[in-house]
This record gives sequence, structure tokens and C-alpha cells, in this order.
Amino acid sequence: MTRHDEAAGLSGQDQVTLRSPAELADALPYVLGFHPDDSIVMIALHGPRGRFGGRLRLGIPGTPEEWPEVCDQLAECLITSSRRRGERPDGIVLFLCQDPAEGASGLDTMERLRPLAQRLRIACGAMEVPVYEALCLSGGRFWSYVCPDERCCPPEGVPLALPGTSVMAAAATFAGVHVRGSLREMEARLSPLVGPRAEAQERALDVAAGELVPRILERTDCATVRAETLVLVGQMLDRLRAAPPAADLCAADLRDDGLLGNEETAAVIIGLQDRVTRDWAARWMEGPDTEAALRLWHALARRCVGSYEEHAAAPLTLAGWVAWSGGDEPAARVALSRALKADPEYLFARLLHQACNEGLNPELLRQCLRQGGVDRAVHAAVQEELERARAAESIGPGESVEALEAAEPVETEAPEVTGEAEQDEKQFGQQGDRADEGERPERRAADGGTGPGGPAAASGPGGRRRPEGRPRTRRRTGGRGTRSRR
Repeated sequence: MTRHDEAAGLSGQDQVTLRSPAELADALPYVLGFHPDDSIVMIALHGPRGRFGGRLRLGIPGTPEEWPEVCDQLAECLITSSRRRGERPDGIVLFLCQDPAEGASGLDTMERLRPLAQRLRIACGAMEVPVYEALCLSGGRFWSYVCPDERCCPPEGVPLALPGTSVMAAAATFAGVHVRGSLREMEARLSPLVGPRAEAQERALDVAAGELVPRILERTDCATVRAETLVLVGQMLDRLRAAPPAADLCAADLRDDGLLGNEETAAVIIGLQDRVTRDWAARWMEGPDTEAALRLWHALARRCVGSYEEHAAAPLTLAGWVAWSGGDEPAARVALSRALKADPEYLFARLLHQACNEGLNPELLRQCLRQGGVDRAVHAAVQEELERARAAESIGPGESVEALEAAEPVETEAPEVTGEAEQDEKQFGQQGDRADEGERPERRAADGGTGPGGPAAASGPGGRRRPEGRPRTRRRTGGRGTRSRR
């Protein structure tokens, strides 16, 4: 659970006091960093002044039969995680956000979700934490499930303030807090292409998988594939850096898509399914590489079309990592959630999701990344933070923290790497040590198989090891490639 000690992401000097349901409703996008769609949002309150603390978001379950179990889990998740941080909530604010269905009104939506709000209030009350306010936001209006005063919360609802006109909007603008649009818009930027472009991309992926997968599975040529992949990544980054600015995000995505060819993107997507290649690609994470790397991972995620949609877990996780490393937690959570939807078992995404939710400092992970594999680095940092929290709160080591936004709990065992894989990584590391410091990473890759900051270390095909040391590969339907589940 991410710790938010300050209201709406503002500093202590810029805190804003919210005095009414209307001001709470207007503040929600600034608290999250985006407008939530089809979401349950819960925010913990602390102290006599109701300071905002931990918060979580989850998509509204599609069927009412799921609501009781989900409500119990959400209440336990928020309250337990806050307690582990040393701040048991004194109360909770609840938001249900959903656009009206076709032919329905916001009022209809509010009434349909009323049992969900009531069930959440019961779940929180069972843990002795009251829900002080429960709001439904739908169709540009809000309703309160708690306030009986029709002067401030009439039955027909209250129109939401125009964007940028509320007190919170003014304070957020002054503090440099930005709203990135709606959750749906953020997810659309990461969604697969459609139409003729998608068909052409899928054909290119078929060709790339047929050519590269046998080479990845053949250990004698795996290092060459890694080097070729990282060279392509470096060339794409150079191209994106040199691109002229665009008017808006949509235009920027179209511009980036036009700068990348189907064949080269297909080769990189297949290459990133190898865990070691992905580990080295993750090192494009800071300095002048950050913006271009984030744009590239977004573009590659959009190219994972058709039967290759699960392959998007790798570029989406890299996008989440770069966003989080750069301080953009809302964008990071959206990307990591998409990665987990593409492949719920993708270990790197699960570990990063937990690390982000635990409020770890990304710098700890950056330091680990410069020394070893991604999975082990993230796992070590997460476990260190959990042990620190347990020691501070005297929490038993058997308890686990639920991941935000419905990510599955992360295994507590460290990712296992066999001695053979470690030896391969050492050999590639020695090659990197011999490389000239002045050479660009992609140029060194062409000569010895390196990525940003050093050589692409080798491991088994696909990068994942079974306990007995054999590589675990996954062939898609029709023999379309292999994927690492890390």
C-alpha cells in the first residue's frame, strides 16, 4: 500500500482543507493524478482534521455477486496496510465512479451502486473504522450515500465543478500537481493497435517469432539475439529523441508509431521476452534516456496485437518501471496493472507493483539494478522494506500486504537462478568490463552483446528457470514464440 502523508500530493505548506462533499468530489482527480473510470476509490483519514493517508483503487466488479467478498478484501487491505505503516485510519472516504450505461442516467447508476456502497461501509465498520463520506460520481454529477441534508446533497445530485475552477485545482496548479486525464484515456495509450496496421504488425511478429525463437532456445546463439535486440532498442531511442515535439499526447503517440517499423518492433518485442534482455533494457531509466525510453515502451506495448497481446507484459512493465523511477506513480500503476492483466504471473510486474505500493524509494532499486538482475534486485528491496515495517510495527513475518489495484499477492521467495545462469551473467559482465567506457551501449552491444550500462547477461532460454535448473519456456498457440514469465 502506497503511503501518502500529504493531502492530494501537496506539500505540508500547500495543504488544502476540504469542507463539503462537493469539495471532496472535486478533489478526487488531484488525489489520484487522473480521473478514475469504473472505479472504487477508498482513502484513509487520520487525526482529528481528517488528513489524507493511504488510498487504493479497484475496478468495480461486474456482477453484484462478487461485491461482498471484494468489499471485505478492500476494507482489510486499506486498514491493515495503513496500520503496518503506523497509522491506523480514524475514518475512510469512499468514492464510486462509473459512467451511466447506454440509456441510463447518473441517478440510475447511483441507485444501482447503492448496495455496493452500503456493503463497503459494513465491511469497514466491522473493522471498527467508520466511513465518514461515500460519494457516487456519474454523468458529471455526484451524490452522497451518507449526507441526509438535501440543501447540499439533493436527490437529483450536484453538478461537478468545471475542470480547473475549484479551490483544489488552484492549489494543485500552484503546487505543480497535474491531472493526466481519465483512467480510460491513459489505458487507451497502452492498448493494442487495431485495423490494417495491426494485421501487418501481427504478420511481422509471426516472422520474427519464427526466426528468433529457435535462436533464443539455442543457447549458443542466444547472446547474439540479445545483442541484436539491444542494438535495435538503442537505434529506436535515438530516433525518438530526435523527433520534433507534438501538439498533444495523442499526436505524440501517432508520431512515435510512424517512426517505428513493423519488422524492427516485432524483433524487439520477441527479444524482450528473454528475461536477461529485458533486465538490461530496464537500465534505460534515468537521465536523458527517460522520456524516450518511456515513449518506446508505450509504442511497443501498442504493437503487441492479436495473439501476441500477452507479450505486452514486458514493455508495459518497463514502462511502469521508468514512470515510477521518474516519480510518476499514477502512470506507473496504470502501466503495471495493464502488464498484470496481460500476464498475471509476470514476476517483474508483480514485484514492481508491490514495491510501488509499499512506497519504496526507486533509488534503492536503481542501485540494485546496476549490480544484478531485475527480479532479484526488486525482490530484495521489497523484502528489506517489509522487514523494516514489520520490525517497526511488530508485525509477524507471516502477514502479507495486499497489492493495490487488484494485483495478486507476491511470492516471498526470492527468484531462483541456477549456477549455470549466474555463470553466464558473470561471463557477460566480464565482457562489459572490457568494453571501452567511451563507447555507446548500443555500439558495444554489436560487438559483445551489451545493453545500457553494460553487457546483456545470459541465462536460459526465455530467462525463467525451474527449480531443477531447466529453462521454462512457453509456446503460444500455433507455435508463436516463447515468453519468460519473469
